[in-house]
Amino acid sequence: MASVAQENYGTSSTSARLKLYSYWRSSCSWRVRIALNLKGLPYEYKAVNLVQGEQLSEEFTKLNPVQFVPTLVDGDIIISDSLAILLYLEDKFPEHPLFPDELHLKAISLQAAALIGSTIQPLQNLSILNLVEEKLGSEERLAWPKHFIEKGFTALEKLLKEYAGKYSVGDQLTLADIFLVPQIYGAKRFNADMSKFPTLNRINQALAELPEFQAALPERQPDAKL
Repeated sequence: MASVAQENYGTSSTSARLKLYSYWRSSCSWRVRIALNLKGLPYEYKAVNLVQGEQLSEEFTKLNPVQFVPTLVDGDIIISDSLAILLYLEDKFPEHPLFPDELHLKAISLQAAALIGSTIQPLQNLSILNLVEEKLGSEERLAWPKHFIEKGFTALEKLLKEYAGKYSVGDQLTLADIFLVPQIYGAKRFNADMSKFPTLNRINQALAELPEFQAALPERQPDAKL
């Protein structure tokens, strides 16, 4: 597993010990990279090559028995699962919050993130796609995630159309935005028809202009294979 100090937007010595085990094209890892950038937290990037099976190594399994990325190491604290990591960062580093102050809007932001994290993204994990291809063939490897992406985005478009401002929930960057950008990238990979989702496209274009989101892009990671 490769290690490199990642570009960041902060200089806080309290967070210099953060280590992020990541894979360049993992949407879950991407979420955490965005959050770290938004909060200005420096971190060490520890690349885990999922294609080569490095997540199955004894070294990584000791950190994360589920053998997924991302994994965040903060001193003696080890946290897996992107949502758990994001909530940990939000509690420990409350500057540049990832949730609106208003309770209802906070719930909407979490609802949007959960819709992506629970309903859409898990069905396009590499292990799932490999199993689909093994059982159903190569055509279903693409059709399977495309179906669930478009179904989930239909619900998300309806939700955010009511609450979006400049970003997903009003004009403040929130957890919903952090989940949305990587999933739209995934939608394009699987040829989802994004013309059906004008609200999501508009939000994604606004987020694409922000340097914190740009720095988290897959192609800008040290382990990128383009």
